[in-house]
Amino acid sequence: MSHHDPEENFNESPNEHIQQVIERASMSRRNLIRGGVGLAALSSIPFMAACGGGSDAPAPAPAPAPAPPAGPSLGFTAIDKSLLDDVVLPAGYTYSVVHATGDRLVSSIPAYSNTGAETDEWTMRVGDHHDGMDLYYINASGRYSATETNRAVLVMNHESSADAHFFHPNGQTSGGVAGKKFSQFDSWDLGVRPELEVLKEINHHGVSVAEVGKNSSGRWEYKLDSLYNRRVTGQSPMRIAGPAAHLADIRSFMVTAYDTSGATSRGTLNNCGHGKTPWGTYLACEENWAAYFFMPTGSTAVDTKTQTSRQRYGVARVPLSGTATSAGSQGWSATASAATDNRFGRWNVSAPGATAAQDFRNEPNTFGYIVEIDPLTNGTPAKRVAMGRFAHEAAVCGLPVVGQPLAFYMGCDSRNEYIYKFVSTAVWSEADIGGGSAAGDKYLNEGRLYVARFNDTGSGEWIELNIANPLISGYATYVFANQADVLINARHAADAVGATKMDRPEWGAVNPANGEIYFTMTNSNNASRPVTGTNAANPRSYTDNDGRGQVGGNPNGHIIRFRETAGASTATTFAWDIFLFGAEEDAGASINLSGLNAKNDFSSPDGLWFSKVTGICWIQTDDGAYTDQSNCMLLAAIPGSVGDGGAITVNNTVAGVSGTQNTFIGAALGEARLRRFLVSPRGAEVTGITESADGRAIFVNIQHPGENTPAIGTNPSFTFQSQWPGNVGYGPAGRPRSATIVITRTDGGVIGV
Repeated sequence: MSHHDPEENFNESPNEHIQQVIERASMSRRNLIRGGVGLAALSSIPFMAACGGGSDAPAPAPAPAPAPPAGPSLGFTAIDKSLLDDVVLPAGYTYSVVHATGDRLVSSIPAYSNTGAETDEWTMRVGDHHDGMDLYYINASGRYSATETNRAVLVMNHESSADAHFFHPNGQTSGGVAGKKFSQFDSWDLGVRPELEVLKEINHHGVSVAEVGKNSSGRWEYKLDSLYNRRVTGQSPMRIAGPAAHLADIRSFMVTAYDTSGATSRGTLNNCGHGKTPWGTYLACEENWAAYFFMPTGSTAVDTKTQTSRQRYGVARVPLSGTATSAGSQGWSATASAATDNRFGRWNVSAPGATAAQDFRNEPNTFGYIVEIDPLTNGTPAKRVAMGRFAHEAAVCGLPVVGQPLAFYMGCDSRNEYIYKFVSTAVWSEADIGGGSAAGDKYLNEGRLYVARFNDTGSGEWIELNIANPLISGYATYVFANQADVLINARHAADAVGATKMDRPEWGAVNPANGEIYFTMTNSNNASRPVTGTNAANPRSYTDNDGRGQVGGNPNGHIIRFRETAGASTATTFAWDIFLFGAEEDAGASINLSGLNAKNDFSSPDGLWFSKVTGICWIQTDDGAYTDQSNCMLLAAIPGSVGDGGAITVNNTVAGVSGTQNTFIGAALGEARLRRFLVSPRGAEVTGITESADGRAIFVNIQHPGENTPAIGTNPSFTFQSQWPGNVGYGPAGRPRSATIVITRTDGGVIGV
């Protein structure tokens, strides 16, 4: 698995346990098809519907959908799997690199050496681990334009630092010893770290904004020294924003020695999937942020409630019983610097002070949010607390309708976590296009936060996370103080109301043709998804007989989709089915449920995005299960609609334990509607995609090529798994670099059709 694939499951709630397993085991396929199984008792509590404004009645099973309407067909020949150290595309397509890790945004600092020799702090270099991104056109007034112009900025997330050993001449240094490689989830050895190394590592996180355009030869490139070029890093000032009625309570959770009022914080970390608002701002999603904080060995827990919160989020992993027994990762607090702004000390989240205003015990509470950034100004980004705190993977907006609230759909990327929805109080007005962060305050501070429950009938419900719900206010595992506590500890609140544990909910996307919402379930393991722990929305537990050879769980993942009742953003019920199951083409019919072949089989779907020009659903993979046969990939699919397939029974067997699970699957796509379009260099994840307004260029991110390159240790040089993109002529050769590529057709046509 990739370094940012969390092996640990922090959800110990009893959701989806034995009572539901028994109910499923006794359910006949005939009853499933007829929708004969009622909702669990939770959904019958009248409060649920009263909070959401919906009806108490369960949503119906998916109605049969018509055949997909005539539309675009895939116009390229599917490519084979590849283990080459390059980007492989179909005939008739070509790519070039737009920018890569370390590229300078201003000419006042040296060009990137790719040797680790940089002595600046990286605050004006492109960050690392390119991830979610979007394109923003600029009008004549320098503001956002919803239509194409001749100027644009490309805005992107930078996810993590497991490859930070490439930024230093001899790998990471700790205790005076070079040659380290600190994984995001590993512990470090308590040695003192050089200040410049730590600054580089903090600052290559966050978001990059770079102006892009076509040069005189028609080739896309980024523009050095543009006034729009900007970095938002792990140290950038942030504004804490939330519902007016609860803002004072929210800020009480954010009090630190940096800002004793709790009104501001510093930095954004591990931004993975993203969102684009209808008014033209960028939503960066803080995903695996929890592992950066440190509790010195022997330090005591702050208090039981704080530790219960931290345990649920994987922060500073100290036993509830008392003292820290191991260090955190990266060692950012372990410098000899006495910086007056505590830029290093803030990563130590023990409580040496008498109050929270004297230390950084609350620093973890300032991460785990949707961060709104106006890419065309230098305004302070806002952390939108109303949208909940968890491991955010994406924040995709439903189709906006004038006069109706907006809905944003979000995944929490860890095994056995949940899918959430935020519905704005304000109704959409096109007059807010270009309104920047002021529009964000209007739509993203006030609203309702929901979590999804998927029922075995093919129906589902949105359960509001509200302190007035007795399941939340009376929850024994974590005692909520107020609504601010519910938003900041949304994982606990979702546990309390019985949300459905999912197989790592990652990216979401909305089909522009019909408004249906798609989410990738990247994968799971046997501990989180045993045969006896499947459910209709996560129906597989099986053994991967080759590749990594995982025994049990769902190593290849799947894509689920759902349709809101009446297509309304405010709906509290929905219908769902499974669009696609990942599998190796020779895995057998009980695993390869979508009938994939050698031209379209895939594993571990992660990135997900719909083209507004062609309607193609683009699927990106972050795989460790199938990489013996192919590097990660990008596939193109022509989607149908919820209910275009039917009910099936999945037969699961792991280590002698067998069981069946009923579910709903979309219509088979075949190679005509699902084809492999791109394969990445070695060790890379394919993630992040957007397009030009005319659909004739798509931008794709290649993240962490050479991920499994070891630390330098005592060797005179790295033993590289990959050397892309230097090996194809972009920038200095040698160490691998994450990069954004732009793909075009040699005949100038629209991509994919």
